[in-house]
Amino acid sequence: MNYKNHEWIMEGVLKQQNASLIEYNYDYSNQYNEHGIKNDQLSFLRLGYIIGSLNYIPENILDIGYGNGAFLKACNEIIKTTYGYDKSEYPVPEKSIKLNSPFKNKFDCVTLFDCLEHWSDIFELKNIKTNYCIISIPELHNFTEKQFLNWKHYKPNEHVWYFTKIGLINFMDKIGYKFICSSNIEDAIRKSINNNTNILTCVFKNEKINI
Repeated sequence: MNYKNHEWIMEGVLKQQNASLIEYNYDYSNQYNEHGIKNDQLSFLRLGYIIGSLNYIPENILDIGYGNGAFLKACNEIIKTTYGYDKSEYPVPEKSIKLNSPFKNKFDCVTLFDCLEHWSDIFELKNIKTNYCIISIPELHNFTEKQFLNWKHYKPNEHVWYFTKIGLINFMDKIGYKFICSSNIEDAIRKSINNNTNILTCVFKNEKINI
């Protein structure tokens, strides 16, 4: 299926052409505080899934696109060192370390929750040094163009990229990551209004390095 102003760059990976993106600033990150207790529920759900998938507690973790810092707060309960990177000037939680670049340090685990679809160049991800990468994205289905344009995750001023499950696995394989496991666990909180799965979460192991 072809969509206006979008191009398939590989199987299951759709890119918006000529994207004009909003500014990711303090107000953008602060809006997530409106979700209240769901921030904590989602954060601990994510953390539990990571630990269960890896079968150990990471020594350190970097959350890229940390937003209002809710996930980092959960990580600070049990992970020794936590880092955050975001284009917004919103501060990281107490105990976390804010980085100016995600490319300089080495990490045990890197997370990108609702983040990768916003990147101008997703292939920059290959330059991040980490043993494991956990990604959550809106899961693209075989929509008609009308369904796609009315999809709640169709955000032309925010989302440059859209992935099917196969598309995300294909992309990560291309940059050197092995697929470990996946789930739609976030749908327990972020319910879809139809029968489609809503948010896809995948765990990948970096095949290129071993910290």
